[in-house]
Amino acid sequence: MTFSIAGRCARTGMLGAAVTTSSIAVGSRCAFAAASIGAALTQHTTDPRLGPLMLDQLRRGYTVQEAIGAAVGGTPRPDWRQLAVIDREGRTASYSGASVKPERAEAHGRDCVALANIVRSTDIPAAMVKAFEATAEAPLAARLIAALEAGEAAGSEFKPLMSAGLMIAYREVFPYVDLRVDSDAEPIRTLRRLWGEYEPMADLFVARAVHPDSVIGS
Repeated sequence: MTFSIAGRCARTGMLGAAVTTSSIAVGSRCAFAAASIGAALTQHTTDPRLGPLMLDQLRRGYTVQEAIGAAVGGTPRPDWRQLAVIDREGRTASYSGASVKPERAEAHGRDCVALANIVRSTDIPAAMVKAFEATAEAPLAARLIAALEAGEAAGSEFKPLMSAGLMIAYREVFPYVDLRVDSDAEPIRTLRRLWGEYEPMADLFVARAVHPDSVIGS
């Protein structure tokens, strides 16, 4: 009952993920990203330990396939897990265990990978990838949200969506963007609105952290 996408901006090197579902707090449990390392997704019977584990494998120099393998090998009952990872070069890998409930699907594209489970159509990940690829000139955040919108339009879940999350990493150890929507009747629409409000401030928030002298009084 979740669909998600992890992606990379080839122009900036930003890495991020976006996710939505019909249960609460998906943004805090399923999407992970690390600057200059990669982005990861863990869902279905979610084990939030697996996102950081996959990113740590990339950090140590392992491939995306090896990162997925470590996550599969490092979790109880991997047959219940659905996972994806992208590295800083745009290489992707994914995994859906045998017990992940249908409809389930995975799709890989240029600088992106998408997952879905317990949804109305196996076309959802492919629709997300298509939307992501079609918006290559837009900021990564907007592309990831566009992918969620495409997933919703392609069938969405059987239950109403109620939460969504957007995570982007860029240069620093803290997120460039970390937006979450919970208990909302239109979480993807609200996520897009929040990004519209946050976007003009994103670089300033980073500058306040790393170059405070440059923004004193702003």
